[in-house]
Amino acid sequence: MPPSIGEGSLYIHIPFCKSMCPYCPYNTIPYDKALVGPYVEALLAEIEFYYHRLGPINISSIYIGGGTPTNIVDELGTILQAIRDRHTVYGDVCVETTPRDVDGETVRKLIHHGIGLVSLGVQSFDDRFLEFIGRDYRTDAVHSAMGLLASSGFKSVNIDLMFALPGQSVEQAVGDVRAAIESGADQITVYPLYTFPYTRAGRHMRLKRVKMPDIMKQRRMYKAIHQFCLDSGLERVSVWAFKRGGVPRYSSVTRDIYIGLGAGAGSHLPGVFYFNTFSVPEYIKTCSEGRSPIALKMDLAPEVSRYYWLYWRVYETYVPKKQMLELFGKTDRKLQGLLRLARALRLLQETDEQISLTERGAFWVHLVQNYFVLPYIDKMWSIAMKEPWPSEVRL
Repeated sequence: MPPSIGEGSLYIHIPFCKSMCPYCPYNTIPYDKALVGPYVEALLAEIEFYYHRLGPINISSIYIGGGTPTNIVDELGTILQAIRDRHTVYGDVCVETTPRDVDGETVRKLIHHGIGLVSLGVQSFDDRFLEFIGRDYRTDAVHSAMGLLASSGFKSVNIDLMFALPGQSVEQAVGDVRAAIESGADQITVYPLYTFPYTRAGRHMRLKRVKMPDIMKQRRMYKAIHQFCLDSGLERVSVWAFKRGGVPRYSSVTRDIYIGLGAGAGSHLPGVFYFNTFSVPEYIKTCSEGRSPIALKMDLAPEVSRYYWLYWRVYETYVPKKQMLELFGKTDRKLQGLLRLARALRLLQETDEQISLTERGAFWVHLVQNYFVLPYIDKMWSIAMKEPWPSEVRL
């Protein structure tokens, strides 16, 4: 039985994708019209499963990811209406899309569904790099899509960009960020190739000749991008994201308590993590039978929960001192040791109210995440993608 919550966020996973980019680490399957109806019915059944066990929830945000959720833009309205019929949704609804999916009809439907924040997976404004990473559109499609999104009244439009691509210069990386800002984006999220688990991309012949980006190359590019964003009037809102002042922040990850719906979706509830089966057929079958699609459970000790909270505040690059003291107290030796080390390495700066990462700190936090956190995620996801119902995953 999932623990009760009165408030939280929702994540909805739509696995269908028409592109299947080779570097993508997420739980995706090729778009199949025959599976759309059964998958949506399974999502509706999972919504009912949680409603009957937890009752109505005040929902602070809904994030729809994938895959490419706009591959089933009509069905998104059905899913969101089912949620609104059962719960109180007072926060923003966010969705991911790609340039090839954006046209006037899709934009009108997103607005009709009450979706206010959109993220466009651009990756680069240079056709050479788009071709290299296997994207199936060119920059003219990017400009067309952004023109529609920027003029349609969304609260915020985010652009995802990659940098440290093979052969890319610092000037080209900054040029992509400049093009994104000039296109009308409200937020820019930048990350290097292979930020996500490495082994899946390595299995693709197209990327076998690609090595991990050189650390110092990443360092130079990040520093230049960080400074360019600040000089352009953007504010840093996470390790990799910068936004215009006054618009809502678009974020796919920094939510404390959330329920994940869909194949492979994760849930973080008080004291526990759940992960649904990654198998789309098994997810559909299980939900249609009225059973829970949860395949893995990980209990969290209070100390782990505290450091989970701290991890995401560090990722946001701002840690409120009052909340930190409420969670850790003033005598937590491990925390105090980490803070002393971070000060010595010039990774943070402090005021009476908060601790914030320096530019140097933001970069090295990401590198630590890449080399020490993502391998654990990679191991778990690799097993879960092969085994619909793993008996155990040892990290």
